[in-house]
Amino acid sequence: MTSESSVSAWRLLPFIAIVLAGFLAVAVPLPVLSVRVHDGLGFSLVTAGWVVGLQSLSTILTRQWAGRLIDRHGPRWAALLGLPLAALAGATYLLSAFVTDPSLSLAVLMVGRLIMGPAESLFLTAAMTWGILTLGARRTGVVMTWQGIALFVALGVGGPVGLAVMGRFGFAGVAAASIVLPLVGLAVAMRCPALAPKAGGPRASGWRVIRLIWRQGVVLLLSVAPQAILGSFVALYFASRGWEGAGLSLTGFGIGFILIRALFSHLPDRLGGRVVAAGSLIVESMGQALIWLAPSAPLALLGATLTGAGFSLIYPSMGVDALRRVPESSRGLAIASFSAFLDVALGLSAPLAGLIVGIGGYPSVFLAGGIGCVAGVLLLIGRDPRAASD
Repeated sequence: MTSESSVSAWRLLPFIAIVLAGFLAVAVPLPVLSVRVHDGLGFSLVTAGWVVGLQSLSTILTRQWAGRLIDRHGPRWAALLGLPLAALAGATYLLSAFVTDPSLSLAVLMVGRLIMGPAESLFLTAAMTWGILTLGARRTGVVMTWQGIALFVALGVGGPVGLAVMGRFGFAGVAAASIVLPLVGLAVAMRCPALAPKAGGPRASGWRVIRLIWRQGVVLLLSVAPQAILGSFVALYFASRGWEGAGLSLTGFGIGFILIRALFSHLPDRLGGRVVAAGSLIVESMGQALIWLAPSAPLALLGATLTGAGFSLIYPSMGVDALRRVPESSRGLAIASFSAFLDVALGLSAPLAGLIVGIGGYPSVFLAGGIGCVAGVLLLIGRDPRAASD
């Protein structure tokens, strides 16, 4: 890691902490919600799936709303609204744990899932915008890199923590954690100075922002799919081949992801998002191809590591490219709209991959992931890289 990156990471530490604490409140309940709905309340797995996915839908629908609020009132205001809202969602989970009627308990839990959607939209977009205002627009890639690390660490750690808490304290313990974690983020946010958003200048509409950044968003979507596929199907793939060590593939993915981000977070700002993203997609496609063709577990593990390394810088690279195309006065809206493509990718990848597995077997899903990465490279070739705000 360069000394410049170390200084940037230190200045971003409060905003990284906000993302980590806030998103842990999202990630910790994820693996236990289906257990609560199916085993605890007696509803079907389909209903459990809807409860889990309800928050993603709520988040997608409120992303642009949150971005507009941040552009008007500033990121601190949005964080101080979003984090207590996340704690309120956790309180609703807790209330549902003490409701004895299964149908009413389910209804209360679903209200909590709906509340967590706008809460996530507010605090995540606010932390990202706050970081960019702190370091300056020229360091957008660094901001998105480090806060992306916090997001994916929370996603990776949250699941095991949620299961452990559920095993010891039950669903009420998980709900209590979902209350406390965003309040920790709130305590951090309250100590950070307010920074005003860009004043004056034209503000783009939501549809105009989508038209300006859709290529970058689709490239992000295509790059996220292999990560979602790996998490959902690698254990089944290894089992179908009679291999051991499926869990190590996720470890390899994480090592590749974090190592590249820690060492090369400055590249999107220095070389440009399009160049870095194209190279990253090629590496990611090679990793997917290696898993698809692997004759043994070690080569599949290498493929998973390459997938993580390739995926690592695509989010900040495309984020840099997207924000350069949008007026600075609409930066919050642009971040929110761009992040919505991540939500869509995480929501659709596993179901679509399941259909592919049903048609072509487990290896075919990694072939599809590699093809998606190649399609992302093709989207980046030959387009006009000029920023809309130039």
